[in-house]
Amino acid sequence: MSLATLLEPLQRPLLTVLDTPVSWTEVLGFGSGALCVWLVARQHVANWPVGIANNLFFVLLFAQAGLYADAGLQIVFITLAVYGWWTWTHGGGPGSDTLPVRRTTSAEWAWLLTAGVVGTLGLTLLLDRATDSTVPFWDALTTALSLTATYGQCRKRLESWWLWIAADVVYVPLYAHKGLYLTSLLYVGFMTLCAIGLRGWTRDLTGARRPAVETAETTEATA
Repeated sequence: MSLATLLEPLQRPLLTVLDTPVSWTEVLGFGSGALCVWLVARQHVANWPVGIANNLFFVLLFAQAGLYADAGLQIVFITLAVYGWWTWTHGGGPGSDTLPVRRTTSAEWAWLLTAGVVGTLGLTLLLDRATDSTVPFWDALTTALSLTATYGQCRKRLESWWLWIAADVVYVPLYAHKGLYLTSLLYVGFMTLCAIGLRGWTRDLTGARRPAVETAETTEATA
């Protein structure tokens, strides 16, 4: 039995949205994606295996829709998920198994911006010349934004939520344009979850800094 035969049931229409058939792949991607972002917002390590399952569903979905950069991006996401999974459980440093929320440094912003611009331009040219993509620039831009956001998520950088929100603002109309209405709706939900995650991580970062400030003030008072 071939792989195509095994995957064929996932490609069958489950329901219709705005006269467009929605496959099992898109529905499962919708559910696992929403669960993954909710778990990230709560800083729960289970977001990584759930995210890997979500990536596998989206590989199939995006390849069918002609969003080749997004399909390839899912493979990169799986690699980053393994890295993020390890970092979240081992990156807290000596004596700690929890990675704390931190802000993105100036050096990180510099290379993330450089990588994002170069990646967007390079992917746009590749998609335009080597594929039949009808949206090469937008596909490349969302790919670059998603990769930089995922890196920030792996390192628990607070600003990764802003990068995800920027990507989602583009994803929503892009997926609607490609007829992926349920996925487009999912990304509207992602933006809401990103706002919740941003607020929660900001609260954790502020809470972690307050004891340090109080300790420093106490030390100065007793010196």
